[in-house]
Amino acid sequence: MTNTALAAFLRGRREALQPEDVGLRRGPRRRTTGLRREEVAELCDMSADYLARLERGSGSQPSPQMAAAIARGLRLTPDERDHLFLLCGHRLPSRTLGDAHISPGLLRVLDRLQDTPAQVIGPLGETLRQTPPAVALLGDETRYAGRDRSALYRWFTDPASRSRYLADDHPENSRVYVSIARAISAAQGAGSPAAALVTDLRRLSPEFAALWDRQEVGLRWSNAKRFVHPEVGRLDLFCQTLLDPDQGQSLLIFTATPGTDSYDKLALLTVLGSDTFPASTG
Repeated sequence: MTNTALAAFLRGRREALQPEDVGLRRGPRRRTTGLRREEVAELCDMSADYLARLERGSGSQPSPQMAAAIARGLRLTPDERDHLFLLCGHRLPSRTLGDAHISPGLLRVLDRLQDTPAQVIGPLGETLRQTPPAVALLGDETRYAGRDRSALYRWFTDPASRSRYLADDHPENSRVYVSIARAISAAQGAGSPAAALVTDLRRLSPEFAALWDRQEVGLRWSNAKRFVHPEVGRLDLFCQTLLDPDQGQSLLIFTATPGTDSYDKLALLTVLGSDTFPASTG
């Protein structure tokens, strides 16, 4: 690790960030150039003391996991993240379509949506970040590991994963998932994570295998989403999507029509928060 170079890079990126970049309000007495160390430390889920030592060039080497957390907290671009990993003495992380490093642009939008159900997902349905109202609506979808990180995989291998979606929509959801899997596996090619996922699902799920053999392509999600929440019941919502084509990530934003029952139920979820309701069992 190049301590001096790492220290200068961290200081520079922290000072370049503005409160508005991470969803914070700029107070009238703020004199700090960029963000305060305490603010960045919270974003990176690390102690302010450790960050201060890194910026002085005296901190211990960040692990790959800590380097990834710093990259997310500082809203680094993929090139900046790679530079950080090299300064920390680590090999460069993968830049596959399943890359868990969230686009800084999507993060900036998500930071401003903390009172709205919204989440960033990867190309195979890996939930990378959720707002608290999204956790209240859908459960904590960031807790999964391995193959189960993919909502596509869970849809065909865990019946409980479908519990928050209206049963009438399940067949169409299955067709769309398979169409997406076909497109991504073709784009990534043989030996890719998507191709391996398809191989597993064709073996594990007769439903997936049958739909795969139909050779359907180009199916898209409807903007209309119908959920069944365990506490508030049915919600008819709209899903707006922002796409980062470079990283294959999408930001999903869920809203309801004002004046409807779904609008009131969504407002209740937003106010009460995720801690009020049980986590998804999927």
